[in-house]
Amino acid sequence: MSSVRYMALGWLTITLLAVATIECKAHTKKNAGDAKGFAVVELFTSEGCSSCPPADGVVAKIQKESANEPIYILAFHVDYWNRLGWKDVFSSADYSRRQNQYASWLKTGEIYTPQIVVNGKTAFVGSEEGTLRNAIKAGLQKDAVAEIMLGDIKVDGNKVSLNYQTKGSIANTDLLVAVVQKSAQTKVERGENAGHTLSHVQIVRLLQSFTLKSGSGAESLALPKGVDAKGSELIAFLQNTSTGAIIGATKATF
Repeated sequence: MSSVRYMALGWLTITLLAVATIECKAHTKKNAGDAKGFAVVELFTSEGCSSCPPADGVVAKIQKESANEPIYILAFHVDYWNRLGWKDVFSSADYSRRQNQYASWLKTGEIYTPQIVVNGKTAFVGSEEGTLRNAIKAGLQKDAVAEIMLGDIKVDGNKVSLNYQTKGSIANTDLLVAVVQKSAQTKVERGENAGHTLSHVQIVRLLQSFTLKSGSGAESLALPKGVDAKGSELIAFLQNTSTGAIIGATKATF
């Protein structure tokens, strides 16, 4: 495990409107009675970290096994490994800041890669498959505190507009919407993974936060340059701004 220390700084119903031949499909449970809750899995990773590919492989396995389950995987490529000679094209300082925020929320005082956080509450080494499976199971078995629903999703060029509705207590809660690229491969030429071709899934290309003023509303966001809506999906979740706990989540695929 590679580490860097820092100061601690649902259910979905979609009304479809087709725009420019892009279709947005709702996420549904495979067996509605099997799960009460959900699991938002956030992986903090980097192409510049030699310990990260095994964690990338673990989340890829989970993704393949749970395509119709309320399990939402977000791979955040941090930027602090870029200094070692290889710039991760998917990396962002915003994702490093998000990981630092978890260090504060969870009172760990450190960040590292690969790291996984489940439902904003539990953090551990990202390659620990057994720990991840247990955390996901716990999240699925616990009743969700709130629900987030998306509707009227439209794609016009690079602009995505949507309506949302929530149920349950949303005090001190923000709505976060991620644009997630489903997969990619990179041939790494320098750094700790030099000479290797790395496979990625669920790559976060944009994470936008919206302040909830009521239980419903309309928002919009811009697809990042080079991101094709047809190869991406939206993951939306509700997160407590004081504790980091995620209380509801859903997704929509283009």
